Amino acid sequence: MARIVLAGYIGCGNLGDDSVMIGVVDGLGMGHEYLVLSGDPMDTFRYYAMHGVQRKNFKDVEAAIKESDALIFPGGSIFQDVTSARSTVYYTHLIKLAKKHHKRVLLLNQGVGPLNTWMGKSQTRLAMSMADLVVVRDPGSLKTLTDLGVTKKIHVGADSALILREPARQDDGSTYGIGGMKAVALAPRPWKRKGVDIITLFGETSRLLFNAGFVPTLVEMDPFEDGKILEEITKQQGGRIPFLRNLGSSRMVQFRLARMEGVIGMRLHAGILATTVGVPPLMLNYDPKVAAFARQLDIGPALTIEGLTPQRLFDAFMEHHKAKEAHKLVILKKRDELRDQAMKAITLANEFLK
Repeated sequence: MARIVLAGYIGCGNLGDDSVMIGVVDGLGMGHEYLVLSGDPMDTFRYYAMHGVQRKNFKDVEAAIKESDALIFPGGSIFQDVTSARSTVYYTHLIKLAKKHHKRVLLLNQGVGPLNTWMGKSQTRLAMSMADLVVVRDPGSLKTLTDLGVTKKIHVGADSALILREPARQDDGSTYGIGGMKAVALAPRPWKRKGVDIITLFGETSRLLFNAGFVPTLVEMDPFEDGKILEEITKQQGGRIPFLRNLGSSRMVQFRLARMEGVIGMRLHAGILATTVGVPPLMLNYDPKVAAFARQLDIGPALTIEGLTPQRLFDAFMEHHKAKEAHKLVILKKRDELRDQAMKAITLANEFLK
């Protein structure tokens, strides 16, 4: 049994980042002792029954790493500088602490980039050079590291959330809906870009879906980032759009999405978790990671969000929905293939943990 410290953007409200953590724990198994560097250790224990320490309390963080056998980063887009280069500085500092105490550092199924600043690039290059094992989640991340001049062996896996198994149904297998109208999940996120109005795009698309006989249902993947925009979207439509919030855990997202007729995902992990439960997602490309995942699924490219109108999004969903059964056959096969790819990181990690 190994004592493992898990690090990433975990316990910060983002269910995608929590999903990659749970995926890795599922893959490695409960035969190890885990400690999570969490934004909210109480919530991490409440939802996942795993102990943690506050991720910004560096005294406790260093003590946890010192007592561990390995520091593992389970995935997510943590090595990027679009939000801030400070992200790369923070995670590189954790790796420095681990190497100071002669601990193994395993980077599993990482998304890397975009990296635009000197700081972001230099910190990422340093982090990768210090790590004992680096596995990226897609070929685009591999190219980013190659372009940075990282010369060590880089393995290609897949997103760790794909390791999550489809949960057992707790109902009769029926689709969620109201009055015979089947539900379509929409997972937007805040994104500021000139000429792009997320509130109008999702609000008006919801109206068109309702007129076509569906129940549009907004899904909150991050209460701190998504909560306000979901409220604005439903407010624009007179408060008539239901939304799922405070879901708490990635497993609950799986349960909810499994009963949806379709999923429109701007949030990457809304699409990934939909895939784990066999619901073909229609992805909206606001970031290279979303386009990369859509290419992996091979049921059509992600829609570029710049210039996208509600009518075009609605029309694209209707075409996508017509091919639902054919798409489902494809993604069930792809899901298993991608899960096997993600598990390569687990196999490699186990070799180090021995």
